[in-house]
Amino acid sequence: MFEKILIANRGEIALRVIRACREMGIKSVAVHSTADSDAMHVRMADESVCIGPPSSSQSYLSIPAIISACEITGAEAIHPGYGFLSENASFVQALEDHDIAFIGPTAEHIRIMGDKITAKDTMKRLGVPCVPGSDGGVATVEEALTVAAQIGYPVIIKATAGGGGRGMKVAKTEADLEVAFRTARSEAKAAFGNDEVYMEKYLQRPRHIEIQVFGDGKGSAVHLGERDCSLQRRHQKVFEEAPGPCITPELRARIGKTCADAVAAINYIGAGTIEFLYEDGEFYFIEMNTRLQVEHPVTEGIFGVDLVREQIRVAAGLPMSFGQDDLTINGHAIEVRINAERLPNFAPCPGKVKVFHAPGGLGVRMDSALYAGYSIPPYYDSLIGKLIVHGRDRPEALARLKRALGELIVDGVDTTVPLFDALLEEPDILAGDYSIHWLEKWLAEAFA
Repeated sequence: MFEKILIANRGEIALRVIRACREMGIKSVAVHSTADSDAMHVRMADESVCIGPPSSSQSYLSIPAIISACEITGAEAIHPGYGFLSENASFVQALEDHDIAFIGPTAEHIRIMGDKITAKDTMKRLGVPCVPGSDGGVATVEEALTVAAQIGYPVIIKATAGGGGRGMKVAKTEADLEVAFRTARSEAKAAFGNDEVYMEKYLQRPRHIEIQVFGDGKGSAVHLGERDCSLQRRHQKVFEEAPGPCITPELRARIGKTCADAVAAINYIGAGTIEFLYEDGEFYFIEMNTRLQVEHPVTEGIFGVDLVREQIRVAAGLPMSFGQDDLTINGHAIEVRINAERLPNFAPCPGKVKVFHAPGGLGVRMDSALYAGYSIPPYYDSLIGKLIVHGRDRPEALARLKRALGELIVDGVDTTVPLFDALLEEPDILAGDYSIHWLEKWLAEAFA
């Protein structure tokens, strides 16, 4: 087992990893920019190293700075959290070159799944259902018109190196296609330095269902059910729950086994999430995230497992501590992402937190790096906390979420708490009847 782990991240996810390390008797090292000198993860870790100025490119994304921090502190392994370098194959390769263990998948698997076309081809070969679309990239408008005629309108054009909704455009008719195609390529070039795009059938009212998988890197893997992440704004998740309100045990067993078999076949190691669009009883692969997800706590809630602890174990060469038969769903869990943002425009709202009070009680978990007197810096993502609740069933979890939101106090900055207060009054939310388009439509009407 590792004696010391460096966490190449910040905020609540850095704290999450530090806590797992402490329970396992492992020393932790926090890295931080000058803007994060007073951050909670810096205070909680056993050691800390300043790796650069506020800009992410010169600190949290600086591979030389992070490797230097490992060498200075003697850390044997790095946990990347999510975001930043968590899915950077070059980073993983650099760590291998310096004999530093990466707590996550191999550089090869990150490369395969990091390119949307290669990922789709790989999953198709492994028997995972995919959305009908182009066979690889689409280079011209003429080619796009041919593909669209084959799969039928509406279609969606996506950047092969994309993420977060950038380089993604919908064409509902042939008349829309040329503008959508050129716009998607332009956005992809600006955002990722790569203007290659591909095309897929655009589903009308799908849900976003993702399957949590975990592999030991030696040909064995399990699935830990699904999460429904359909409530999204600009392709960013805001509300996640498990199990999915629309997924039956039979569907879960079928798609779960398909995903577990797929990652086992490629000797995948650690945590991964295979994301699907789901409509009318069918699953369509969209991407695989080769890291821990922001919403992993809802899976931990219903299965009673510590995914970070398990990541560390398999990275150290130990076997998984559970098998598929050991995993039984218990109750229902929901997570809402609390951002420092001002409604209705969701404008980032950094500033000094005057008062912070986390909710508590049975079935309530608050993952946050806030404290009274902390100044939220303007340089990073606006996520300031995740409120997770667990109940015996979905109605109890919803009631517990409503109660916990009422207890949460963040004074000094605006947050997205009022959004969730309002959503919990909506009949569709209470019934679990929503698609990936629901929240955007609701926001447009609520703030018209």
